[in-house]
Amino acid sequence: MKQLEVYIDGASKGNPGDAGIGIIISQGDEVLKNIAQYIGKTTNNYAEYMALIYALQEALLLKAESLNIYTDSQLLCRQINKEYKVKNPNILGLYNQARHLAAGFKQFQIKHIARESNRGADKLANKAIRQAIKKK
Repeated sequence: MKQLEVYIDGASKGNPGDAGIGIIISQGDEVLKNIAQYIGKTTNNYAEYMALIYALQEALLLKAESLNIYTDSQLLCRQINKEYKVKNPNILGLYNQARHLAAGFKQFQIKHIARESNRGADKLANKAIRQAIKKK
């Protein structure tokens, strides 16, 4: 069974402001993909959800059967794990999409980690924002 570990982060400068996502996909000790993507002007929570959705799509494309996602967003983690309700109507559609994609794996879990443990994905998200701002 193909198992992947994925670290995700969404960042927004201004909240709402210029936003980016960072994703690190690995299998065991091997990093398969680093993704840094600018996603326009939006909020931090929206960016966190976009990072999750992008990561789920990439893992499905990589034909993963088992997926462990790590995020420093406690809100995102608790909403996906159904510990918190999604009250923001702008987030509800993203939440539904993420839950739908997660159902495509035999095993799926999302875990909250400390910000310090998520530096790689954070750097990628901020790199995407910096590169987009430079181009303006």
